[in-house]
Amino acid sequence: MTAIPPTAPDTVKRDIASRVRAAEAELVGLSRRIHANPELAFEEVRASRWVAEALAGGGFDVEHGCYGLPTAVRAIAGTGPCHVVVCAEYDALPGMGHACGHNIIAAAAVGAGLGLARVADDLGLTVTVLGTPAEEGGGGKVLMLERGAFDGAHAAMMVHPAAQEAAALRGSAVSVFDVEYRGRPAHAGAHPELGVNAADAMTIAQVAIGLLRQQTREVERIHGVVTGGGLAANVIPDCSTGNWIVRSDSSEHLSALKGRVLACFEAGAVGSGCELEIRPSCPDYADLVHDRDMVALYQANATALGRRFPEPGEGPLVGAATDMGNVSHRVPSIHPMLGLDCLPAVNHQPEFAAACATPAADRAVLDGAVALAWTAADVGNLHRAGG
Repeated sequence: MTAIPPTAPDTVKRDIASRVRAAEAELVGLSRRIHANPELAFEEVRASRWVAEALAGGGFDVEHGCYGLPTAVRAIAGTGPCHVVVCAEYDALPGMGHACGHNIIAAAAVGAGLGLARVADDLGLTVTVLGTPAEEGGGGKVLMLERGAFDGAHAAMMVHPAAQEAAALRGSAVSVFDVEYRGRPAHAGAHPELGVNAADAMTIAQVAIGLLRQQTREVERIHGVVTGGGLAANVIPDCSTGNWIVRSDSSEHLSALKGRVLACFEAGAVGSGCELEIRPSCPDYADLVHDRDMVALYQANATALGRRFPEPGEGPLVGAATDMGNVSHRVPSIHPMLGLDCLPAVNHQPEFAAACATPAADRAVLDGAVALAWTAADVGNLHRAGG
């Protein structure tokens, strides 16, 4: 893309904004309905159906259940030479509902689609809205990317709520995996010497990881939960399980760090005498690469709507990860953040879940929809200009 991207005419943008605002009740209702009915990864039956129905009603050619994923959605409008993909997420977090605000993402993506549908051909656009399941562990976009969902796309975009505004999420590369130790049970009081303690293996690994943390880089994270470690205090645990996440600022650095973390789990097996099995929970997420020109276009459009951005380098969610990162390595992409002005509540807290069904969240749906649609229009204009 060029260093100084041209923008679409104001008359076109006014028309897009009018179409989004005409659908305000529908979009806010969609966001609130998804929020009130949280569904986990790959189980987003109602949310995906609601998204598909809203897009079909707006003139899109819709397929619900595509790319081998029952809760994926593909909706297409326009036949222009510039292909823009807008991503909708709608899965929730276990035990917390929409504490990452995917209800806002879904409604904003639908709104952007509705704003663009009738003018797509005039803008030289083919607009695809993709409903992408399982971002919160599962890698829906990774699977869809591998199965051709983004083939031929010139740009991909989405918006995500956060406590503060940001033109570009600083997203990490991440690997998520399950750990299982197998030992041998025994009576903990009468014959403990006959047991092989799987809980001890997990403890050894956690201590090793705790020591490793002092030697990791500032942008790296290692964190996990123990999901099983025995059922009775008088029985030597013969099984312990956990789910762990490793993060770094690039896929290359992630690979190096993950190797050291896996060595910690191997130490647990060696020290306890247990057997060890490690299984990936989902595909690895790549770091997020932003197209600078598209970021500039989005920020200008969002600023025109009254959104206010912090100074460069002050963006939220350092260490957060998204399967949009994998898409961004193949297609020019943006992943801006819509501020809900809800500090101290931040993503993945119950208080943030509550903030995602408020007047500020409703405004974020509409602003995000318009800003994305305007940016897509600008991308089409740039494509026609030969950028």
